[in-house]
Amino acid sequence: MNNNPLTPDEVQKAAEQFFPLFDIVRNRMPANATTEDTLKVMETVCGLAQKLRAEEEKIKFGFNKNETDTESTTVG
Repeated sequence: MNNNPLTPDEVQKAAEQFFPLFDIVRNRMPANATTEDTLKVMETVCGLAQKLRAEEEKIKFGFNKNETDTESTTVG
């Protein structure tokens, strides 16, 4: 692992990715929610998003075919 200090460019790229995600969660939080509350909820939401991504990738993996694909290629 590289332990050199982060460059401003690296931090800028990370912020460009982080803040849109943070804003999505913050905009759905109650008006009196703190930044700490939002970060806690964001952690949970991102965990769920990772789980949903893994499930979607699992479905797409392999040679899964839709029934309609099988039906259209069947020669009668």
